[in-house]
Amino acid sequence: GREVGLSAAAAKRRIDRLVDDGCIRGFTARIDHRRLGEGLEAFVELRFAASTQVADIDAAVAGIPEVVESFTLAGDPDALVRVRVASVEHLKDVIDRIRRGRSGRTRVAGTKTLIVLHRQDGPAGL
Repeated sequence: GREVGLSAAAAKRRIDRLVDDGCIRGFTARIDHRRLGEGLEAFVELRFAASTQVADIDAAVAGIPEVVESFTLAGDPDALVRVRVASVEHLKDVIDRIRRGRSGRTRVAGTKTLIVLHRQDGPAGL
């Protein structure tokens, strides 16, 4: 409220209205993953055979706990996956699991891994 010139009560009413309207979907905690032993973050580009269905692309990373986010894309690559791991060896294991797929058959035609050196949060802390 102070930053926008409103009383605490007025700011709370506005926030409550944004929650009720569905504009604010929730509140989160910002976690220091390094302290949890998950200090390495990477993006993995995935490429699939041209005949692969989008649902199969999504399923390729489903159930892998190290996957933080997964995006199917229009263009090259077919998907972008953000993972958080403890070490380079752990990252290698996760990439191997993604390449094998859940059924044990290789579905991923190729990967490219980009290790995050530094993360700069945006103004919203995202």
